[in-house]
Amino acid sequence: MSRAGALKPAELAEAVAGSDRRALAQAITLVESTRPGDRPAADALLEKLLPRTGKSIRIGISGAPGVGKSTFIETFGLHVLKEGHRLAVLAVDPSSRIGGGSILGDKTRMAELAADQRAFIRPSPAGITLGGVARRSREALLLCEAAGHDVVLVETVGVGQSETAVADMTDMFLLLLQPGGGDELQGIKRGIVELADLILVNKDDGEMREAAGRTAADYQHALRLLRPATVGWQPQVLRCSALTGAGISEVWKTVEAFRKTVGKKSIAERRARQARAWLKAELADSLMDALARESDLAKRLPALEGKVAAGLVTPGAAARELLAGFLAARNQDS
Repeated sequence: MSRAGALKPAELAEAVAGSDRRALAQAITLVESTRPGDRPAADALLEKLLPRTGKSIRIGISGAPGVGKSTFIETFGLHVLKEGHRLAVLAVDPSSRIGGGSILGDKTRMAELAADQRAFIRPSPAGITLGGVARRSREALLLCEAAGHDVVLVETVGVGQSETAVADMTDMFLLLLQPGGGDELQGIKRGIVELADLILVNKDDGEMREAAGRTAADYQHALRLLRPATVGWQPQVLRCSALTGAGISEVWKTVEAFRKTVGKKSIAERRARQARAWLKAELADSLMDALARESDLAKRLPALEGKVAAGLVTPGAAARELLAGFLAARNQDS
C-alpha cells in the first residue's frame, strides 16, 4: 500500500505519474494547502509533473442547486468509463462563511462512481473564492491529468451569476437546466448562458418530459440570438435524464464532436489564454496573501476599513496606502 503522505515532492510526483490514487489525493492536498511553508514543495511537484499534463478533455459543469449535477455527473461518468476512459471529477462544494467547511458533503454523493478504480473524485470547499471554483482547482486539474485521467470534469457550486470562472479553466462548458421555470426560477443569468457550449435539460423523464421539451425548444431559440462562446462551434441544446440514463450517450457524442470540430490548435490557443489569465489571478492572490502576512499592515487594516465604511476615504485610496506601505517595508528589508 502506498505511503503517499510520507513522500517527498520527487517521490510523490513519481507515484502520481504511476496513477496511485492515494498519491494523487495527497498531491492535491499539498497544492491546496494554505500554509506558506508548503508552497515550495507544491511548486516543485507541479514542475516535475507539468510535462505529463494537457492530454485530457477538460469539461466544466454548472447549474443551479437542485438541477441534479451530482446525479448527472455520476451517470455521465459511468458512461465515460464504459467508453474506455479514465475520469477525474473536481467537485467544488459551497463553504460555510463561519466555519469554512463544506456544506454539501463529499464524494458519497457519487458512491457508485467513486467505487470504480478508474475514477477519481475530489471534493473541495470553495472557501471565499469567487467564480464557483476553488483557488487551486486549476492545479488539481493538472495533477489529475498527470495521473492519467483523460477526462476531467469540474463541477461548480452553482450559486449564481459570478459562477463563470470554470469557463476559464476548461475546454468545454456544460450548463444543466431543469424543465420549466426559465431564468428567474432557476437563478441562471444570461451571462452564464452565453458561456455555454452545450445546454442540457435534465430530468427529461416521467411527468417532466413535456416541460423538458418546451424548455429545450426555448433555449434552442435563445441561442440563435447569442454569439457562440467557442469559435467554430454552434452551442447545442440536448435533453437527458440522469436518473434513467436517457440521452447520456448523446451527451458524450456531442463532447467528442466538439473536440473534433474545434480542433487541437484552437483548444491549445484557448488554454494558452487561460494560462495567461491564471498568471494574473495568481499574482493578485499572492499579493493579497503577502499583504495579510505583514503584521504592521494587518494592524492598520481595521482602521482603514472603518474610514472606508464611514465614507472618509475611498477604497482605492485606502488600497494604495496599504500597497505603498507594503512596498516600503519590502524595500527596507532588502
